[in-house]
Amino acid sequence: MQKLSIIIPIYNEADTVEELIKRVEAVNLDNIAKELVLIDDGSIDGSREILKKYQDRYKVIFKEKNQGKGAAIRAGFAIATGDIVIVQDADLEYDPKEYKEMIAPILAGKADAVYGSRFISSKPHRVLYFWHYLGNRMLTLFSNMCTNLNLTDMETCYKAMNRKALDIILPKLSSNRFGIEPEITALLAKNKLRIYEVGISYSGRTYEEGKKVNWKDGVSAIWCIIKFNFCKCKKE
Repeated sequence: MQKLSIIIPIYNEADTVEELIKRVEAVNLDNIAKELVLIDDGSIDGSREILKKYQDRYKVIFKEKNQGKGAAIRAGFAIATGDIVIVQDADLEYDPKEYKEMIAPILAGKADAVYGSRFISSKPHRVLYFWHYLGNRMLTLFSNMCTNLNLTDMETCYKAMNRKALDIILPKLSSNRFGIEPEITALLAKNKLRIYEVGISYSGRTYEEGKKVNWKDGVSAIWCIIKFNFCKCKKE
């Protein structure tokens, strides 16, 4: 039986994390087992207390201080044992019901990594911020220019990969914050791993509802794209 490791970075998501775990648990992957890896990134809103209830069932990491999404993902990758891994935000913006579609190209032997694109799907999308949308498209375009890929959504949370791809990129990953997205993309491209995209739904949050990415992260992402594609740099 193959296993899917679901890496869930969590920072101040007390309002949504339990519902997210329930949705992940409810997903039927037929003959594929699920391994949940929950990483609390120094939450101060009660998320840690909620996660303590799951320690007997799942792998749970408690970071003493907030280091960023990239650091949480790297910690989760390091202890994942699945044949396939996927990153899942805890904010309910992405639907776990779409795991089957995400991992299908990997199971078929066609892909080493699969990106869930919010921009090529006819599935429901919440209508939100124009400038955020434009920023995502521009960052993807710039990343594509540097990697020579033709992705439509480099910044997507939903990135799945097989064990081969994870073993290749994990020792080289260094990002602590949102730079993890262009870094993973750059490493997959440099190692000539096979990448597919599938269309996914998206239920984005407003800033009032807890969205954390802002324009400063966009500016940082531009540097990260340059850094991880062209520079041999030390860890952040």
